[in-house]
Amino acid sequence: MTTVAVTRHRFTVEAYARMREAGLLHEDDRVELLDGEIYQMSPIGARHVSLVNRLTALLVHLAGDAAIVSVQNPIRLDDYNEPQPDLALLRPRDDHYVDALATPGDVLLVIEVADTSLVYDRQEKLPRYARAGIAEVWLVDAGRQVIEQHTMPVADEYTLLQKILPGHRITAVMLPQISFTTDTLFSQ
Repeated sequence: MTTVAVTRHRFTVEAYARMREAGLLHEDDRVELLDGEIYQMSPIGARHVSLVNRLTALLVHLAGDAAIVSVQNPIRLDDYNEPQPDLALLRPRDDHYVDALATPGDVLLVIEVADTSLVYDRQEKLPRYARAGIAEVWLVDAGRQVIEQHTMPVADEYTLLQKILPGHRITAVMLPQISFTTDTLFSQ
C-alpha cells in the first residue's frame, strides 16, 4: 500500500483578494480566511439577521462619531487571516477604510452573533482575535440570550470573560458610551 502525502496550500490575504477579483469568490459567498484556509461560514437565519440589525441600529446611535460601525466586513488580522465579524467598531478614519481594510490597531470592538456558530466562533475566531491583540470581543449567544464579553488578550486567548446575563448591562471597555442592557437587544 502506497502512502500519499497531502500538502495543504495556505492562501495569503493578497491571494484571497485576487481570487475575489478574478471572480472565483463572490461578494455574496459566505467565506472567510483563517490561517490561510478558506472557511465556509454558517448560513444566516432570521434570528441572526434580527440581532445584527438591532445591534447595528443601537451601535450607530450610541457610538455617534466616536467609531465607525462596520457590518459583516473583513478585518485583516495578518498575512493569513481575514475574518468577517458580524460587527466591528473601528477607529474613525477620513477615508472610511477605502484605501485599506481595517487592521487590529483600528478595531475598538468586535461582535460575533452566534445562533448556529457558537462553537466555531469560540474555538476558531476568538483565538485569532486574541492573537492579533484585539482588546475586546463580544460573543452574542442568541439561544441563551447571553453576551460573553472577552477582554485582556494574551497569546491565543482572552484572560477575562464576563457573561452578561439577561437583564444586566454590558459596557464596552474602549467605548464606554456603548452601554445597554441585554433586554434592549433580546426583547421582542
